[in-house]
Amino acid sequence: MKVYTSQQVGCRGERVAAKFLKRAGYHILARNKHFGRNELDLVAKDKQYIIFVEVKTRSLEGDKEVFWRPADAVDTEKRKRTVTAAVNYLKKYKSPLCPRFDVVEVYLDREKRLRTVRVNHIIDAFSSNGNIRR
Repeated sequence: MKVYTSQQVGCRGERVAAKFLKRAGYHILARNKHFGRNELDLVAKDKQYIIFVEVKTRSLEGDKEVFWRPADAVDTEKRKRTVTAAVNYLKKYKSPLCPRFDVVEVYLDREKRLRTVRVNHIIDAFSSNGNIRR
């Protein structure tokens, strides 16, 4: 079995998440946008919202069960950094749309060359003050 780095898994997850969101009708505005040490994985929009998307990916071995959700890795500090990056994004790229913070969980099969197993889109996962809404 090929060994994949966490960076390879993360990049694959972000590509899968972007494709998933496009198919769901969202328009991708940016990927991996950095503001200092803060990063936005994806920035998307629909008719009403500009959406700052945190992508969390886990690779599974076959049909092994996952005991914790990838979204659990979006802790208080990560939420604060995402909100800070979103504020900086909106200062640079003005938008009349309402901001929203989503999380996309991507599950990949490590044994099948990182084939997508499942994608879970958590809409409005946390607020601009960093509180979890799910």
